[in-house]
Amino acid sequence: MPSLARNRLSIAGLIIAVIILADMLSLAGMTMLGVQLNPYVGIFAYLIGPAVMIVGLLLIPAGMLIERRRRRKFLPGELPPFPKLDLNQPSVRRGFLGAVGFAFFFVALSMVASYQGYQFTDSVMFCGQTCHVPMKPEFDAYQDSPHARVACAGCHVGPGATWFVRSKLSGAYQVYAVMFNKYPRPIETPIKELRPIRAACEQCHWPQKFYGAQLKVFPHYGYDEKNTPMRIQMLIKTGGGTAEFGHATGIHWHMNIANEVWFAATDKQSQVIPWVKVRTPDGRTTEYLAKGSTLTPKQIEAMPIQQMDCVSCHARPSHKFLPPDQAVDASFEAGQLDPSLPFLKRQAVKALIKHYGSSEEAAEGIATSLDTFYRNRYSQIYTVKWPQIRAAIAAVQQIYKKNMFPFMRVDWRTHPDNIGHLYYPGCFRCHDGQHVSSDGRVIPQDCETCHSVLATPTSITTFKHPVDVGDTTCSACHTGGVL
Repeated sequence: MPSLARNRLSIAGLIIAVIILADMLSLAGMTMLGVQLNPYVGIFAYLIGPAVMIVGLLLIPAGMLIERRRRRKFLPGELPPFPKLDLNQPSVRRGFLGAVGFAFFFVALSMVASYQGYQFTDSVMFCGQTCHVPMKPEFDAYQDSPHARVACAGCHVGPGATWFVRSKLSGAYQVYAVMFNKYPRPIETPIKELRPIRAACEQCHWPQKFYGAQLKVFPHYGYDEKNTPMRIQMLIKTGGGTAEFGHATGIHWHMNIANEVWFAATDKQSQVIPWVKVRTPDGRTTEYLAKGSTLTPKQIEAMPIQQMDCVSCHARPSHKFLPPDQAVDASFEAGQLDPSLPFLKRQAVKALIKHYGSSEEAAEGIATSLDTFYRNRYSQIYTVKWPQIRAAIAAVQQIYKKNMFPFMRVDWRTHPDNIGHLYYPGCFRCHDGQHVSSDGRVIPQDCETCHSVLATPTSITTFKHPVDVGDTTCSACHTGGVL
């Protein structure tokens, strides 16, 4: 080493740079071998590590400069001259080539680390697990969603530098909020800092190509002793279309293919919509106002007007928390719950809708509730079918773990999902028969507009509502708990 580099600061910088370089190389080797690193290790390897290594390298010339000034002041006779760059001398040439080689290696390593850092900050691991507490509900729901193989950044950031920079600037505040415990509980929705929804969704989903209808079969299990199964067969009139495929029809009539729909809501989550405006391809514009609304045209104009898009209905495409009765039905279908256990549907839902202070308390409460019920009410079944009861307890605990998060105040009621209208107002926010235009036209509430309940004979009873509910909306009774 040059004599000026033989000082504490330069040596400390060299030691720091060498240690960080060794750590980065070892972590890179582990990644190449397929080892899954903890997200916090990734932060060190791709974000903090390179920055610390650069600081360490900068300390070397900084220490040499300080040492040179010290010698100039106190030891002027020992001040070495600046080295002469004479490439005709083999020793100088070797040193120069070594310095160039090191610089090339360092620049290449920095480029790789920067690219890996960019990739890492867009990874699912970084988005879902770094801020473990506030993002846990969304990350758990995402893993069970239809978009589980789509990276978070694919929807939340997307391609291009503009939204990447905007997302990172927004993320800087989020880091601060997590570090100082400033984040809201629950995370507020809808999130305003996302790129335009159509630009995100329509990278994969192409509304112009959607037309026709889809057959859906919805499984339900009764709250009776036999957990009676029932299948609701429904033809969903998805619709869509373009000039090539004909007029836009069905549910996707609302999409901005040919028709344009605007609305004004009085709440942040757009659950109360008193005003709707529709423009059809022929240029005709119609405004609808809810009966009994006292809003004036000036007040409506001052309200935030939203144009209907994908998430106006698909409000929870990747972060959906299932209501207890729907989650229990799904577990029956998956074979995780044994329908031969009497009143299992009712007892499981009852256990899930109770208030618990923590996930640990919920797990204990669910186990105690189901175990006590079968031990006291069905002692013989309890003895014979204890393995099935134990499996049921584990399955119900897992339902709670995936859908309820007391520490973030999140459950199935926190974020409304407006696809349909069973547990939330959904379609009935506008299609309630109460929105009337100035010329007397009404936004219809006809069920057949969007779906048809099929009466195809099956071995399992087709859908027939047990009582006449009149004009009552589904969500008035279907709250996710026991009916």
